[in-house]
Amino acid sequence: EEKIFAGKVLRLHVCTMEGAEWLEEVPEDTTVEKLKERCLKHCVPGSLEDPKTVTHHKLIHATSEKVLTDTKTVLEENIQDRDVLLLIKKRAPPPLPKMADVSAEEKRKQEQKAPDKDAILKATANLPSRSVDRTVAHHNMRDFQTELRKILVSLIEVAQKLLALNPDAVELFKKANAMLDEDEEDRVDEIALRQLTEMGFPESRAVKALRLNHMSVTQAMEWLIEHADDPAVDAPLPGQTPAEATAEGGASSAEATAGPSSEAGGEEAKDELTEIFKKIRRKREFRPDPRAVIALMEMGFDEKEVVDALRVNNNQQNAACEWLLGDRKPSPEDLDKGIDTNSPLFQAILENPVVQLGLTNPKTLLAFEDMLENPLNSTQWMNDPETGPVMLQISRIFQTLNRT
Repeated sequence: EEKIFAGKVLRLHVCTMEGAEWLEEVPEDTTVEKLKERCLKHCVPGSLEDPKTVTHHKLIHATSEKVLTDTKTVLEENIQDRDVLLLIKKRAPPPLPKMADVSAEEKRKQEQKAPDKDAILKATANLPSRSVDRTVAHHNMRDFQTELRKILVSLIEVAQKLLALNPDAVELFKKANAMLDEDEEDRVDEIALRQLTEMGFPESRAVKALRLNHMSVTQAMEWLIEHADDPAVDAPLPGQTPAEATAEGGASSAEATAGPSSEAGGEEAKDELTEIFKKIRRKREFRPDPRAVIALMEMGFDEKEVVDALRVNNNQQNAACEWLLGDRKPSPEDLDKGIDTNSPLFQAILENPVVQLGLTNPKTLLAFEDMLENPLNSTQWMNDPETGPVMLQISRIFQTLNRT
């Protein structure tokens, strides 16, 4: 009966790491642990007296690289006839560390740990202090803008001299001046204005709200509701006084008288050109951000100081506030100083063909004048097909020479 019901006998090829190999014939219902004992009798005779010998070895199926489980049978591990098994001694577990070693390891980890704030302050208490306040970083960020202003001041002088040599200079600048009139910055978005007036807000008040809120209908409406009972709601915006109207009137009279003088000769044409330059400069006067003006004046600063601060800091309210509270450098007068015309930077800019061609275009001069007084308008001139390439070349030359 035992022979009839006995399981299938498998012939297994067993190898060891030392190079020994042999065939083991076992029924398929033999446990892996029993198989391991039989294998150990072949390669380690007489050592089975130590019960740990069996547990310190393992059998591995060579094809699948699977470690066989002691409690499972050969059949359950899916071992087939003539499969190859490896008998390998298990690696001894690492010894438990001594208390002294544990303390040393903890100490090493503590030494590698980053110091906390108190430790840093204690270690640096006796070091000499250095001036590293926020204004230093701010000035470093503003280096390019500061240099760009100086470059524009000097390029405006060069462009004016070049354009003055052109016999058609007066006519060119009359056309350029007409472009200014067509692209007046103070124009209000008509659709936005109509939306507010249809809600019942007075037109003049709606115009003021739109200018204060950068033509945003939603923000302008909120401002109008918030200031509905404010007695000063209809007061003109700071920096936009009736004087602008007189300036426009004076400009118009200058244009009216400029026509006949061009026929009198070169000197008269030059005077006419000077008048046109003055008129353009008046139109492109710096326009402070009205919201920033109001916010800074509410802090107690004088309007003139606030406008100067915004002009120096390109209409950036936070930077203007720091300037007002700090040493107020650079001063507004410093903004009108040009770059050293003998410097390598300025010479490289003037030698650039794109810049040379651009300086003969009246629109480039208008762009320089506008960016000088309203730096926030730089983006529109950078995107302009005529003035954009010139500004791109100036920026590239500055960045290249700044790295060398």
